[in-house]
Amino acid sequence: MPERSLLILIPAYNEETRIEPVLREYAKFFQEHYQGKFQIVVVLNGCRDNTLGVVQKVAFEFPAVSALEFKEAIGKGGALIEGLKLAMQADLIGYVDADGATPPHSFLDLTRHITEVDCVIGSRWLPESVLHQEQTTLRKFFSRCFHFIVEVMFGMRIKDTQCPCKLMKRVVVERIHSTLRIADLAFDVNLLVSIKRAGFKTLEVPIEWTDKIGSKVTSSLFRSSLTMFLSVVRVRLIYSPFYQWLRPLRPLEGWVYKKLQAPQPLPQAEAGKPGSKVAS
Repeated sequence: MPERSLLILIPAYNEETRIEPVLREYAKFFQEHYQGKFQIVVVLNGCRDNTLGVVQKVAFEFPAVSALEFKEAIGKGGALIEGLKLAMQADLIGYVDADGATPPHSFLDLTRHITEVDCVIGSRWLPESVLHQEQTTLRKFFSRCFHFIVEVMFGMRIKDTQCPCKLMKRVVVERIHSTLRIADLAFDVNLLVSIKRAGFKTLEVPIEWTDKIGSKVTSSLFRSSLTMFLSVVRVRLIYSPFYQWLRPLRPLEGWVYKKLQAPQPLPQAEAGKPGSKVAS
């Protein structure tokens, strides 16, 4: 019996210098080790370099690779929200970062656990995880503070909400997509809270991980952390009975996100609008 069809999303912002080996490694690995149909879609988020050209170059050699381009910056979360609109094309949908921090065999491990649950997420904070290059002390500090805040607000009992290595069944994406609003790095929290509230079961598994030099999060750590905190508060308020009374504050919210140079959360009306054209 063939394995279920698989869609791997890779959000990318100005990744022309490092995405090519990652795409080749993933495409070659899944071509050799995955029995079912698979596709890798790079979602370009307002790239100003030649990321698209690099993706098209790899796609010429590996037809399973393609690009979904957005000319304007829509944030990593925004890119994933758009990419998840392609869920109807596969049985299983997941995503990883463009820097290659997660090796393809580690992502493949997620597919072996998905029969037990509805969503499988990689975790860097489980004892069995293998970390070849850990995060800096400062990033660890901010990460654990963020985890504490998320746990207090939502009580999900997930050790690593932010690991960009997740896999879901198509029914999960179809059910929760309209609730995904967060376009910045706190998208993962929005996703996991939506999955929990929809009644789906999530499993956290160990992962192999290498923290990559040149991370865009590290270069703007304080600003990114503050943006993520505000977005997590917003997710909490969405499920609050007082949320409807806070709509007059939307202009102020937009001003704050603009000052932080961060993508604004999507209003509900935009959550289901059609995606852009796939580039090949």
